[in-house]
Amino acid sequence: MPQDNQTLYASLDDLYFTKNTLVDFAEQFVIQGGKYLLLDEVHRYQNWSQELKNIYDDNPNLKIVFTGSSLIHLNQAKGDLSRRAVMYELAGLSFREYLNFTQGTNLEPVGFDQLLKNHTNQALQILENIRPLAHFSDFLKHGYYPYFKEAPRLYQQKLSETISLALNIDLPSFHDISFGSVEKIRLLLYIISDSVPFKPNISKLSERTGISRNSLIQYIRYLEEIRVIKCLYADIKGIVVLQKPEKIYMHHPNLQYALATENPNIGSVRESLFINQLGNLGPIKYTPDGDFAFKNLVFEIGGRKKTNKQIKHHDNSYVVADGIEVGHLHKIPLWLFGFLY
Repeated sequence: MPQDNQTLYASLDDLYFTKNTLVDFAEQFVIQGGKYLLLDEVHRYQNWSQELKNIYDDNPNLKIVFTGSSLIHLNQAKGDLSRRAVMYELAGLSFREYLNFTQGTNLEPVGFDQLLKNHTNQALQILENIRPLAHFSDFLKHGYYPYFKEAPRLYQQKLSETISLALNIDLPSFHDISFGSVEKIRLLLYIISDSVPFKPNISKLSERTGISRNSLIQYIRYLEEIRVIKCLYADIKGIVVLQKPEKIYMHHPNLQYALATENPNIGSVRESLFINQLGNLGPIKYTPDGDFAFKNLVFEIGGRKKTNKQIKHHDNSYVVADGIEVGHLHKIPLWLFGFLY
């Protein structure tokens, strides 16, 4: 994409757009020879999806790239932009991307099938370039969202403020909930963050928070929508609106470190990392035997001494162990799952 007068970046939360429309802005850009329009924070502009549709229809040669930090608003716009825009969710940094970003390496992703069948050789090849465990704990605490580079010591505070912004602004504007409901959702989040992995007892949780059962399950869904928590269900094919999850995790360990009032449990940190990195490939299901089920596979997560005792009766099972550089047979290093994308 050329960086000249043909390319323009604009953030739609700028005060300029309080008195000027996006349609007029784009039209003037095209008149002056513009070809590439980059728009950020689109969800802060009212009726943005309809106006983008009009701009696209009126200016077929204009290439538009738009981004927004509110997933719920972007999903809402898919109807207006169907057949016109390709939309996808950009995940936070994988462990591989974090290493490339901070250490200047050029490490390539490892395919899932290769990871299962050839993880020993894959790990040894990576070890020729870097010692991953020297950086893994830092990634768990502050490596998922790239803005940690701006002020590392303030990262957890900024992450907590970002979550508050999503709760105070994004949720009420989309779901039409009151300030009182937002405060109850905030209380629910802090209860979860101090207890993950959280096995929700809806009756007791309802009594503790003063939230009705149906509202409680709905609020859990809201927190998952804004990518703060991750819910696991026993049957991913039959999920219904008011079905309670079997377990709840933070969406990524960084969130756990930012919100928990005490040092997070290392076991829950490992599990949160595993489902975050693997979850980009497809849905992960709760299973009573191991820790997680993915497709027809069962995974048990633990430390370096973890064995397959709990899952040895499963033919397609793996132990995912933290604290080891290289695995063997059905025991795979946890850090290597951070190379899936």
